[in-house]
Amino acid sequence: MVYGEESRTRRAVTLSTLRGMRDRGEPIACLTAYDASFARRVDAAGVDLVLVGDSLGMVVQGHASTVPVNMDDMVYHTRLVARGLERAFLVADLPFLSYADPATALANSGRLMQQGGARMVKLEGTGAQAEIVAALAMNGIPVCAHLGLRPQAVEKMGGFRIQGRGEAAGEQMLADAHVLEQAGADLLLLECIPRHLAARIHAAVKVPVIGIGAGADVDGQILVLYDVLDITLGHKPRFAKNFMVGAPSIDAALRAYVQAVKTGEYPAVEHAFD
Repeated sequence: MVYGEESRTRRAVTLSTLRGMRDRGEPIACLTAYDASFARRVDAAGVDLVLVGDSLGMVVQGHASTVPVNMDDMVYHTRLVARGLERAFLVADLPFLSYADPATALANSGRLMQQGGARMVKLEGTGAQAEIVAALAMNGIPVCAHLGLRPQAVEKMGGFRIQGRGEAAGEQMLADAHVLEQAGADLLLLECIPRHLAARIHAAVKVPVIGIGAGADVDGQILVLYDVLDITLGHKPRFAKNFMVGAPSIDAALRAYVQAVKTGEYPAVEHAFD
């Protein structure tokens, strides 16, 4: 099957759709987007899930990290992307310090859904965020929990480094995944962790698991749109792939990405960490 324009005639993706894809073993193709025009193209290419990431702080606003991004930025860009989507499931990041406690997290998640049109919020953290995840879930807010490399905590982590290496670190991340799932997380996102650890986490939980630099043994893949289209200047992460190579247009490159995820061509071994 070729994934592309015909995907727009399919039903809108829901959380139930994503769960069913995991159950069937159908890879979930995900991308970031930050405006309506790119959102339309990503949607038309057959992407299942679109994330309005606080990565916009780096690729759109020109900051050195995601930390300067605030709630107004996220609501604005989420609202733009929502206008461009017909099928894809829309997830939005809670930015730095916007979910420090359950009440703050609830208020800001409400803004992303009511003002921005998001259908799920994503937060970075560990098992320590279980109380926050539980509070959101109790109030009907779908949550994606982001484990591994957490860009909002990059200063604390000492830089953009692979996480979960070593037995103790791996066991802790596995335990965190269990705790967050039990608290009510509906999705897990694993960033920059060894592929064997990602496979263990995937096998241990029942919710869909999305990877970025986490190898192939998960339910889906996500990349930053600008990396896929070779727009990003400067250093690009090892797991990124330029899909503009050999593509006659942006739309063709986006369709190639979706096809590569669906067929298992991406990620290859060179896009993962041991």
